[in-house]
Amino acid sequence: MSVLRDYAAAVSQPTLPFASAAPRFDEVVDADGTLRPAWQGLATLALGLTREELDRVDGEIARFLADDGVSYARAGAELQPWQLDPMPFVMDAAGWARLDVGLAQRAELLNALLADLYGPQVVLRERIVPAAVVLGHAGFVRAMARAGDDAPPPDLLLSATDLGRDAAGDWHVLADRVQAPSGLGYAAENRRVISQVLPDLLDEGALHRMDPYFAALRAALIAAAPEGVSTPRIVVLSPGPLSETAFDQAFLANALGFPLVQGSDLVVRDGAVWMKPAQWPSRTPRERVDVILRRVDAEWCDPLELRAGSRLGVAGLAEAVRRGRVRVVNGLGAGVLENPALLPYLPAVCERLLGEQLRLPSVPAWWLGDDDARAEALPRLDAADPALEVFDIDDPRRPLAATDPAVRGRIDRGPHRFAAVERLHLSQVPVWDAGGAASARPVTLRGFAIRFGSTYRPLVGGLATVRTAPEAAPRTKDVWVLKSDEADPDQGIAEVASLPTTRSDPTLAPRALSDLFWTGRYAERAEDLLRLIIATQAALDQPGAHTAARAAESVRVLLAALDRLAGTRWTDPEAEFRSLLLDASRPGSAAHSIARLRDAMEGVRDQLSGDTWRVFSNIDRAVRALRSAPHPHRTAESAGRMLASMLSLYGVTANMIRDPGWHMMEAGRYLERGLQLTTLLSSALSASRGPRTDREVLESLLLSAESVVTHRRRYRGAMRAADVAELLLLDRGNPRSLAFSLQTLREHLAALPASTGSSRAERLLDQLETGLAEVEVLEVTAVVGGRRERLVEGLESIRAQLEQLSDAIADLHFEAGPPPVSMTELSLVELMGARA
Repeated sequence: MSVLRDYAAAVSQPTLPFASAAPRFDEVVDADGTLRPAWQGLATLALGLTREELDRVDGEIARFLADDGVSYARAGAELQPWQLDPMPFVMDAAGWARLDVGLAQRAELLNALLADLYGPQVVLRERIVPAAVVLGHAGFVRAMARAGDDAPPPDLLLSATDLGRDAAGDWHVLADRVQAPSGLGYAAENRRVISQVLPDLLDEGALHRMDPYFAALRAALIAAAPEGVSTPRIVVLSPGPLSETAFDQAFLANALGFPLVQGSDLVVRDGAVWMKPAQWPSRTPRERVDVILRRVDAEWCDPLELRAGSRLGVAGLAEAVRRGRVRVVNGLGAGVLENPALLPYLPAVCERLLGEQLRLPSVPAWWLGDDDARAEALPRLDAADPALEVFDIDDPRRPLAATDPAVRGRIDRGPHRFAAVERLHLSQVPVWDAGGAASARPVTLRGFAIRFGSTYRPLVGGLATVRTAPEAAPRTKDVWVLKSDEADPDQGIAEVASLPTTRSDPTLAPRALSDLFWTGRYAERAEDLLRLIIATQAALDQPGAHTAARAAESVRVLLAALDRLAGTRWTDPEAEFRSLLLDASRPGSAAHSIARLRDAMEGVRDQLSGDTWRVFSNIDRAVRALRSAPHPHRTAESAGRMLASMLSLYGVTANMIRDPGWHMMEAGRYLERGLQLTTLLSSALSASRGPRTDREVLESLLLSAESVVTHRRRYRGAMRAADVAELLLLDRGNPRSLAFSLQTLREHLAALPASTGSSRAERLLDQLETGLAEVEVLEVTAVVGGRRERLVEGLESIRAQLEQLSDAIADLHFEAGPPPVSMTELSLVELMGARA
């Protein structure tokens, strides 16, 4: 059966269980039960979509999104997978045209209002907007108000507008998002995924591609540079990988070709913003930043003038903006426009500042600081099913429980801090659910506009969102706007003017270099432990290797090696293996290393290929399989799948540009390989335990070091510890050997800008290589009193030197000195000690 036909029949029968008591405007089905004009153009294929087809598509969507690592987290909630519905939100050209005009005017109005509030303040002097609405809002940044003729007022380059349609089908603005508007990256990802899973349906409709819009945004950011800057350096300022919209920020940085930075990557010096160099503050910054596309709320952007103690911003940024030395997009202070108490005053503001009537009305709203508005709104809040929602004006994303006595007490004590907004009876769309049917759910649409040239240009499309349950992750839809003519230019942009071609090789900040260094280390740590788990499991699976009373001696040796690397939580080997694969809270476990690897890579997502995240998607599938099937054979199988995923990371990183970031990542990989190898050999070869046990242990070591085939081809006769040690320590042709690791580490360190050939890190590496070249394998592996003490001592010395080398690399290439600490975090005793 056709899903859309079933849906059309259902929404036209109000007696069905899911049908709303009050009528809603349906975005797909007209009042007479026929498809709306936009969907009629897709009817040939759309009506043919069956339950089986949508089930398949829904599964493919989830897989594609997981492979791309797309996630989202509401404030205070854990990270969740991004949700995309297989059925798009479709509009025709005529319906969009009216919305397009309204969005463009809205952005122009907000920009004019922002310039006025931080400049002449006409709307406040003429009492068009009550002063308390603006000056009492946390988003009004006083440091940027009336800064003088030299300082340009804050302005908007990018705006987002949340829209909803009422029962009559008329659009209303629910909220303006201009502080750090998010969603463009998610909208583009939705389109990319839908184009892969529903290509035929996509081809049937002539849609506006999104690529020209990103090209226009890039050109607008370049044009936003301060006067006199011909080749501006532009960065995207992110709160970091723990941000709720971290994927959106990284997508935008990649799509625009600008570095994704954090506040710790930047520094203000001589009134300008610079990329922080390695060994800051001992080295002078040389790479100036001209434009910052910020994704950090304004109050967190400058710990000196805005919010003391912020680790997300850059000390002195507000002063650099006032001097006109850097352009921040959107301007510091734009957040005041998100105040819901402004909504009732915008029609009058539009007439005063633009000389026009407001085309796109806001949802009805009341500022409770006004006596008449409060008298009108409060009785409606007391209704059994209130049609109004009340918000703290500083927190417009979370409605308050208006019937809560505590909330009412707050309103009575400070009514100017609150606004009431009418709850719109939103239009509905079909949403595919787990039950194998399309149910009607209310929908909102986020539209976007950028200032391109002299006007604001809305994105032809947007991001549609439905809420399937109060606590569930929002489910989104790709927004399709059909062209009236296939020849119409995409996004209404015929062509973005060509910009002068200049080469730019942005310097990586010390924080990014550190993340990439630890990317290499955690990747190698996880891989090596997985290999050892697989080798130990293989030894355990041999006949007679493990009984209820006792494991074979060779197995105990391998378990002891695992203990050296990750400790021991369980005496039962199977339980121990599962813990090493699944327990991300256990330091040293494979799960812990993989989790830390993901964290490190999230911090440099703009440096990495999109294919990178398939590694974690495949690992997650292996983990789910292991959790759901507690059979012993599943442990080795899941470990193998996880190892295969880790190995695929080699293929992804092999295609990275050979810049300092890649060299630092590879340096971390080979340093960690040396650490892991010396620890493993020190534990496993510390004693001689008899011919059979020694042979089994040596075979397992070679298996875990991926060198068993080489050993078999090279050495004949009995397996000896000296031969294995030579292959794994001294053989420069073996990629898994210590000698090869040190040699490769030298090459990568030499390629880094701060390396001089005589730095401490390079001197320590010289010392290591010299000492290793002098090792006589037969001597150090000689057994005295049943033990190989010289080998153990030598390996432990090498390990200690590798740890010193790691610290030396950090001192040379990462930020020098202690990390910044907020003054509010220092005790009086610490402050007195610092002064002394």
